[in-house]
Parts: sequence; structure tokens; C-alpha cells
Amino acid sequence: MARTERIIAVDIGANKVALAEFAVSRAGAPELLEYGVASLGLQPDSDADPSAYIVAAIRDIMRQGNIRPAPLLMSISGQLVFPRYVKLPPVAKDKLLQMISNEAEQSVPFPIQEVVWNYQLIGDTGAGEQSVVLVAVKVENVTAMTDCVLAAGLEPEIVDVGPLALYNAFRFNYPDIEGCVLLLDIGARSSNVIFIEENRVFFRSIPVAGHAITQEIMKEFDLPFKEAEELKLTHGFVAFGGVYAGPDSEVADRVSKIVRNVVTRLHAEVNRSINFYRSQQGGSPPSRVFLCGGSSAMPHMDTFFKEKLNVEVETFNPFVNVAVSPRISGDRISKQLHLLGEVTGVALRRALTCPVEINLMPPVLAAKKAFRRRQPYFALSAAGLILIMLCWWLYFYRMRDVVMTRTGNLEKRIQELTSVSQRLDAAKAQTEASRRKIAEIEGVLALRSQWIEMLQAIHDNMSEGMWIRSLRPVVEGGAVTRIELKAAGFKDKLDQEKTGDPIELLRNRLRESKWFSQDTEITELGGGGAETSAFGREFTLSIGLRKPVSLSVSGREEASSAQ
Repeated sequence: MARTERIIAVDIGANKVALAEFAVSRAGAPELLEYGVASLGLQPDSDADPSAYIVAAIRDIMRQGNIRPAPLLMSISGQLVFPRYVKLPPVAKDKLLQMISNEAEQSVPFPIQEVVWNYQLIGDTGAGEQSVVLVAVKVENVTAMTDCVLAAGLEPEIVDVGPLALYNAFRFNYPDIEGCVLLLDIGARSSNVIFIEENRVFFRSIPVAGHAITQEIMKEFDLPFKEAEELKLTHGFVAFGGVYAGPDSEVADRVSKIVRNVVTRLHAEVNRSINFYRSQQGGSPPSRVFLCGGSSAMPHMDTFFKEKLNVEVETFNPFVNVAVSPRISGDRISKQLHLLGEVTGVALRRALTCPVEINLMPPVLAAKKAFRRRQPYFALSAAGLILIMLCWWLYFYRMRDVVMTRTGNLEKRIQELTSVSQRLDAAKAQTEASRRKIAEIEGVLALRSQWIEMLQAIHDNMSEGMWIRSLRPVVEGGAVTRIELKAAGFKDKLDQEKTGDPIELLRNRLRESKWFSQDTEITELGGGGAETSAFGREFTLSIGLRKPVSLSVSGREEASSAQ
């Protein structure tokens, strides 16, 4: 009997978190034991850090579903990644990776050291070339996602991409479908179009989705985000072909027309993606469409795309060949099938070999896991080291008598060299004193040059018409950690600045300087005498230093070495 283990699959989207518990074995498909879906409730234009919302959502789902920690597989939003599709000539494996690495450096729109990337050979390689899908994500973005699950008490083993997880889930549940299939994942902030044809996959993100509908409702009804979202969920449906709410529901009629306008924009983008897939990737037009994602459940969405694309449209069911525990009611899961494709896809990575196996694990976390895998070898190395030390101890014990004899002869020689040693020690002490004096002088010179350069950096970043009134170093813990800058500027000069508030521009420029940190803030605006206020603006900046300046000699030596 195959051994069964529990795993947790998590999909972190732009505005929702889906978490599911599966029982998996190497003998077959996983079984869904429990799941939960939680909305993050973030506004589309919000700049708030979603990390706390994600951690809270994961913890709430696990608590409500009584899900205990287990090995974790996760997927991230397709909106965060950069997919690239390239064709390479057939070459040996040792040259293939080098060619793909070169292609990644050219294709990814960021420095390669700032991204995590992976690749997969796809399609038929017997036609004289090899098709490769490259997927890259910025390190900071994927690290932010993995930090969330770590904060929730879980540790990821695989970081997959939502569209590719959907692809794996579709291939497993619909293995016999022929021709080109379009899997349309309509989410909150973006929609993913995933083309599935034979053994090939192509996906891209479209910035039209559920939040676009909510934003239009906010404008139409002059409502805040939360109320507009509730209005969309209550009255929203795709109005077309004579389907209207009726004269007794004016609000629903207006909402449905807004929905139709946004979905029509989405249809136009889908058409552009189909044309791109056919012309640039040599694909076929889709013969069937499957819908998934949070916004795909809106009434008449399937009918709309069926009429517009003139193909069969249905909801993607990720549990055609994946078992569901009898503890989960059919009514409950049937209403949320469209939200569970990604978690099913990543769960399959644990149980089976999937068509596309991308892992975008952050480098720090990958190194940590690699270290854990090597721990048994470290233990063996430590045991070998102990054995070697034991051998050396036995050898030393046997050689003790020989050493004692030689020690007597050496003591005489030592006495002869003692006087020489004393003279050398005196010379060494004098040399060390001179070295410390030189280091102190060098530190003072380096510190003086550093303050001049910092002052010059402040002056260079000031707008025309500004001047420095005073600079005061702030000492914390024996080092200068920040500078309090009091400055002023002529109002007429400052008001001529067209790119923004000159004081805020100064703060932002200082943050980008090599000397100053992001901890640079405007602490005071105005103040001073009436004479200055009449023609000038006074302000105070608290400027944080990237590297504190130590006031001790040793600290200045380190600063000098760093320079």
C-alpha cells in the first residue's frame, strides 16, 4: 500500500488567497481534504503592503478549516511574472543551458541578478528546434510572497506560477481534449489567457478584470470601493442579447451595462491575444473555452463569450480526475470550482510528474533548503574530523617522551633567544603605536572628506533658490546616524518648480544619494521669523545616513577601510 502524506497548496492572487489541504501518494492523484478561500479586501489603487492581509488570510483559513501545518506548495499571480517563449536549435544538453541563460539575460526586462528565473522545454522537439518557455519574477516580489507563508508558520517547497498551475491541472483533468483550448482565468486585477494545444502552452496577462468593473461602478454611482464591490456582487451580470434586469431594477440595469462594457474590453484583449498566438506562435484558433477565476462566476459570462467567440464555453472543473473528500459537500465545492484550479495544479506537483514544472524559489530560501539537505553529509564530516583528532591524540601521546627530551635542548636555545625576543617586542610595540597613530590620522582625513562630500551632495540636490541655514549631526550610540538640516528657499523660485514640491523633490533626491538612506523625512515646514516667512519658506529635514559615522578611533578606522 502506497504511503499517503498531507500537503498544503496555496495560491496567492491579487485580491484573494486560496488554501487547500490534500492527501497525496506516489501511486495516484491527490485527494482534496479541506479548503478555504479568503478575500484580501484591498482597493485596486491602494499602495498598502498586502503582506499582513495575506498572513491573516492564511491563518484564518487554517483555523476555520482545522488545517494543521504540512509541506507547502504555492503559486503566485501570473501578473507578477514575465513569460518569454523562445525557439532554439537542437544542441547538446551542456550547451542548451548556456543558450537559455543568454536568452534569459536578453529577454528579461531587469538585471538578471535581480530576478529568479526558470525554464521548461515544451512541445515537440523533433521538428529541428526546441521550444522553451522562460518564466522570471523579481526577487523582491517572490520573496514578499514566501515571507508571508513563512510568517504564517509554513515553509514552501515549490513556488509555481498560477497560469502554469492551471495548465497542469487542466492537462490532468482533461487529457483527451484535442485541438486548441483557451483557458480564460478572470481574476481581480488581471486576467490570464492560457492557450493549450497538444503539448504546448502559451499564456499572457491582460490588465482587465473584476476590479475594472468595480472602478467603473465607483465612478458611475460615486461610491467608495467596498460599497461598489458589494453592488457588483449583488446586482452584477453581463447584459447582452436582450438580457436586462427589467424596469423594476434600475440599479441592476445600470450595473449590468457597466459590466458589459468592461467585459467587452476584455473580449477585445482576448481577441488580440488569439491573433498574437496564431501569428507569432503558429497556433490554431481555440475550439473550446474554459472559464475560471473569481470574476468568471458572474452570471451570463459564459454566454457572452460563447456568442462572441462562437465556440463552446464552460467552467473549468479541476476535480474531474482529482478526488474530493466526502466531508466536503457537493453544493459547497460546486460554487467554488472556479477558484481552486491553481491549488489543484500545485498539489499535482507533489503527487505526479507534471507537463510543466517551474520552481521560482527565492535564492535565500533555496540556499537554506540546500543546506538542510547537506546536513547529513556535514554530520559525517564532523564524525570523520573527530576520528582524525583522536588519531592525532594517540600519536601525540606516543611522541610525548620524544618531545620531552627535545624540550630540554630547546629550552637552552630559548633562553639564548629571549633577549632577542625582548628587543623585537619593544620594536613591535613602537611599530604598533605608530600604526595606530597613522590609522587615526587617516580616519580623521577620511571623515573630513566624507563630511565634505555629504555636504556637497546636499547642496547639489537643492533646487535653485534654496540655501542651508544650519546642519546638526545627531549622535546615537556613539555614532552619527542622521543629520538635521534646516534650510530655506525663496518662495518665487520654489513656486517655479513644475515637477513637484521642491522640498519633497529634495527629500527624494537625498534618498537616492549614496550617502543617505530611505529614512530621510521632512520633519518641519515653516517656522522662523516673520521676515523670512514673507519671502521664503523654511523647512527641516531629518536625513538618515546609509552608514553611521563612528566617533571612536576604531570606528573611524573601519569607515576609512570602507571608503
